Parts: sequence; C-alpha cells; structure tokens
Amino acid sequence: MAFGFFKSLIQKFSGKPVDWDELEESLIRADLGVPMMTRIMTALQGREDAEKLTAETVVKVAREEIIKVLPRDSVTLRPLASKTKVILVVGVNGTGKTTSTAKLAYFLQRKGHSVMLAAADTFRAAAIEQLGVWAERLNIDIVKGQYNSDPAALCYEAYQSADRKNVEFLICDTAGRLHTKTNLMGELGKVKRVLAKADAQAPHETLLVVDATTGGNALQQAKEFHAATGLTGVIVTKLDGSGKGGCVVAIQNELGIPTRFIGTGEKMEDLAFFESRQFVEQML
Repeated sequence: MAFGFFKSLIQKFSGKPVDWDELEESLIRADLGVPMMTRIMTALQGREDAEKLTAETVVKVAREEIIKVLPRDSVTLRPLASKTKVILVVGVNGTGKTTSTAKLAYFLQRKGHSVMLAAADTFRAAAIEQLGVWAERLNIDIVKGQYNSDPAALCYEAYQSADRKNVEFLICDTAGRLHTKTNLMGELGKVKRVLAKADAQAPHETLLVVDATTGGNALQQAKEFHAATGLTGVIVTKLDGSGKGGCVVAIQNELGIPTRFIGTGEKMEDLAFFESRQFVEQML
C-alpha cells in the first residue's frame, strides 16, 4: 500500500459508479490480505447506498475498517524490574535486520536505557563486523563470536554478561534465513531454548524485520517465523514514502502481531514507534 493509496482510490473512482471487481483488485494489490479485502468489501456492499457509492465513501469505509484492526496505541519497550530484557531480532536476508538492530539500540539509548548487543548472525562475517562498527559508534558493549560459531551459545554468553553488568536491554541480531528452510528455522528454536536456561521467560521480545516493499511475501514470512519463534512484534523497514505498507494491516489482521516500529530512512535516528492513526492518515 503505497502512501497515497486512498488518494489513488479517489482518483480511480471519482465521478463514476464504483466497479466492484476493480475495487477488489485495488485492495488486493495494496497487500492488505484477502481477509481484510473481504472485510472492506462486505462493509461497503452492506450499505444502503451500495449501488451509488462515491469514491469518498469508499475511502471513508476502508479507513474505518483498517483503523478497527490496528491497535490504538503502540506497546512500548520497558525494562524489567530486576533483570535484563532480551530482544531477539529475526528475519530473512536483505530486510535491513542488522541495521534495524543498531537503530533499535540507539532508540533505547536515547530513552536513557543501557543496552548491549549480541552479534548472533555468525553465518555472515560481514554482519559481525557491521554490528561491531555500530556498537563502537554508539559506545555500546557487544558480544561477538567467531565466524560460524554457535549462535545459541553466543546469546547465552551475552545474557550472562548483560545480567552481570545490570544492563537493561540485550538485543540479539540473528542470522537472516529463508522462512522456508526448516533446519534454519529450527535453529532459532534452539536459540530460544538455550536462552530460557538462563531466564525461563527469555527472549522477552521477538521482533521480525520485514521489508515493506516485499508486499504479500511479508505476511508469509510473518506466518513462518511466528510458528517457529512466537513473534511479539514487527519492525517494518523502507516505509519512507515510496514503500508499501499494506503488510502492516495484513499481519495484524491475520496473525494478531502488531507493528512496533517503522524504519523511515537510512539514518540512525530513522526508527520510530508505529502510530496507527498517523499511519492511516498518511495513506491519503
């Protein structure tokens, strides 16, 4: 759903009767997902004025239905009372996962929290180096292992270090993996099991990074990662004006997983809490 999606609907249907097939196609192309498309179509077709809908009414109803699905308030990241909160960052390759991990660390740091990073993407030497550069730039402690070392053991070691130093947040950057690869997804399960040996509730947050421009594929990624790890939220990248955002609605509507943060650019500060009302307003 490109920003301006509602505006494009008004342009498409202004001054003429609404073509239901064309509207259905527009909603599907917006990556809202079939259930959300069906919900909007049902709401429109159930109106008394369904046969003479204006473009403005179509947009008004679509807005209302989307707002009903999205959570009203963002769930903030708060530290735990007496132990380190562990955030596991997961996703496929190329979504901006490592950069999002660094941005999240900076976000929490600006809020006055202490943060430690774990470079648990041990399959990509460049990722270890990249996160190390970010950690140095932010003056944040980082736990790094050798290339191809066991990411579960590294996360466990990082937790022990963070807990010993009374660090409020430990953010673990895991290896990008195709959601269709069962063995790699199973490895994430091992990371969670090993962390649970240190703290039965860890990881306390598991955030999936998805690229808004991948459209409907983001929903499929969310389904697979949720089944494997039990997601608590989503970070959507490339929502910078040219990206698409319908996946935000589809993931919330079909899986009940809220978007927690959005990436809006390349700079370190270009990460923000997701605000549903603002998001829907910007679609117009």
